[in-house]
Amino acid sequence: MPARVLQYSDVENACDEPARIGRLATALQRYRDEDTVVVGTGDNTAPGVLPLVMEGRQALEFYDAVDPDLETFGNHDFDFGVDATREIVRRSPQTWLSANVRRNGGPFGSDVGVRPWTVLERDGTRVGFTGVTTPRTVSLNPMATDIDVRDPVETARAAIDDLRDEGVDYVVVCSHLGRGDDALARQVDADVVLGGHVPSARNEVVEGTLLTRPGDGGTAIVDLSFDRDGPTATIRRTTELEPHEDVCRSFETLQAETGLDEVIARVDEPLDRSETTLFGGEARLGNFVTDAYRWKTGTDVAIQNSGGLRTGTTLSGDVTVADVISLVPFEEPVAVAEVSGSTLEAIFEGAAGLDLGFAEPDWWHAQVSGAVLEWNPTDHRVVVDSVGGEPLDPDQCYRVATSDYLFHTDDEFPALDPADRVERTEACQYDVLVEYARRHGIDPAIEGRVRRLESRLESSERTE
Repeated sequence: MPARVLQYSDVENACDEPARIGRLATALQRYRDEDTVVVGTGDNTAPGVLPLVMEGRQALEFYDAVDPDLETFGNHDFDFGVDATREIVRRSPQTWLSANVRRNGGPFGSDVGVRPWTVLERDGTRVGFTGVTTPRTVSLNPMATDIDVRDPVETARAAIDDLRDEGVDYVVVCSHLGRGDDALARQVDADVVLGGHVPSARNEVVEGTLLTRPGDGGTAIVDLSFDRDGPTATIRRTTELEPHEDVCRSFETLQAETGLDEVIARVDEPLDRSETTLFGGEARLGNFVTDAYRWKTGTDVAIQNSGGLRTGTTLSGDVTVADVISLVPFEEPVAVAEVSGSTLEAIFEGAAGLDLGFAEPDWWHAQVSGAVLEWNPTDHRVVVDSVGGEPLDPDQCYRVATSDYLFHTDDEFPALDPADRVERTEACQYDVLVEYARRHGIDPAIEGRVRRLESRLESSERTE
């Protein structure tokens, strides 16, 4: 058998569903042999409900069961602070790789085993591995301010030079750069980039480098082989596999210990949580979340970034506290800003952001309540049609509710200025959703809050 790599990534809230995390464990077990290296490429400790309760330590149950070889850091692996991250690294069986995460001027976690690169030999093939994390981590994650994430291209290049000096046959970069993988592949001497950070799967060659990504939620793995013709990969779905019994049982036990299984609402018309729905325009789930924010704060408008809504299994039937928390499993309060109409218009222009490392260029990023927007996915124009049923007044002051996180990051909705924030709720986002669900149930509808428009070019081509 040729040397082989199995990649998983962005497990995130799969641990909240024992069967789903169990199927991922089954896939890794089924396709693994003695010549296989099992690799994780970030965001495998958080976010999710169990991660929130256990500060990411629930991942140790998964790691102990599947015994990975290597892992690198994603931005969410710092959700509970660097000390929690270091504890997980120390207790987990795999070797953690990072060429570009630093702390206090030195390599992060070197005292608990984090290495910039390593070489593993399988079936006579020497494969060198290094790892890089998105430099936007500190902006994306308020709990990551104690680390410094350096230029991934420069640091990966230095690690790869060391690996080539070791005489490896192939170089693999374990990456959590998202869309930055393309630039990385073009600028460094790597044979494979195992990617993450973006919830869609990928398997393609860019300028001679194989780029892969399994997608999020534990629903697929990448099966990579090295043979005489070089590396090739297959995306293998996990959804039809039988869950690993021991892993299932472990996570069922963890869930029972949280006390989050109280039923608080019922959903008769299933709520889809796929990335195509959440990033495709107005979504029923987004309407539920933003209506809850506006109800809690009494604001004119509420905004939820689509990336803050976690993908997962469709909500249907009885809905528990854990189900609701899983939608936005972050300890972030809801915050209120006061902005002019012209600023509000600039904020909404960020809903068609093209340069987010975790997203595809044509994705939509704003779920809204209290406003009607027009969006052209071809030329990315966003127009505010109305607020509260009235035309937007550029000089009027509007109160806007959203996650406090959006005032921290400059990646999403950069026009949201921390100076405009006037208050924060004592409750976290998920507390607001639980309270709203208890009082009003969960029965959102599509109401035309985000209207997709055709570009003028498309329209003219259709009439010619």
